[in-house]
Amino acid sequence: MLKKVLLKIAKWLLILMLVSLLPVIALRWIPSPGSALMVERWIEHRGDDTPYEIRRDWVPYHSIPDSMKMAVIAGEDQRFAEHYGFDVAAIKAAVEHNRQGGSVRGASTISQQVAKNQFLWSGRSWVRKGLEVWFTVWIEIFWPKQRILEVYLNIAEWDRGVFGVDAAAREHFGVGASYLSDRQASLLAAVLPNPREWSAASPPAHVERRARWIQNQTRQLGGSHYLREMQKGQPLPEWLTLRYWRNRLEI
Repeated sequence: MLKKVLLKIAKWLLILMLVSLLPVIALRWIPSPGSALMVERWIEHRGDDTPYEIRRDWVPYHSIPDSMKMAVIAGEDQRFAEHYGFDVAAIKAAVEHNRQGGSVRGASTISQQVAKNQFLWSGRSWVRKGLEVWFTVWIEIFWPKQRILEVYLNIAEWDRGVFGVDAAAREHFGVGASYLSDRQASLLAAVLPNPREWSAASPPAHVERRARWIQNQTRQLGGSHYLREMQKGQPLPEWLTLRYWRNRLEI
């Protein structure tokens, strides 16, 4: 009896796992129609006196300035082109920092943020983190880096009801995403750690300092050259190659 129950549970878990991959595969090519974070925010604010309106417009990768792409990489995930979804060095540094006390530091990569914002909910539970790892792995397998960056820039939250770089550019600077200047791009990236409290249009001093730092980091990373190298792709990790498993099975 117990064996039958366990087999049934395993069967349904396998089905759920396979079903969860369908949206990941679909979003490899189609624009995101919305995100879990947008739904979460709408639920949070549905009782507000002021109606909560979601503003967003999908902008394809080639229409987003390189300065904007590089600004979020410089500010959020400088090893984006090198890792496979998880920045191990940043995770170790965050663990050590948090062990010493003080403010909690995160180490989420752009890929992890896409997994969380697109498919999951906010919070710090182990269940949510486990699902974030699951979706991050498959995003990295099925999507090229430029697609991950494209989705990130189109679903990121930039203000109350403002999602995606085009809506953010229009809200804060009165221009479409394609017309953002280098400074405007760096200011938008600078507020991402706290987009509902910090303003890119009227930045406080610490946001101005962070924006200047982001511009300097963008230059040091190589700017558009970084993106061109990223788009060339990178080899799969060894554990995803046929040779790796063939050698393992022969042992």
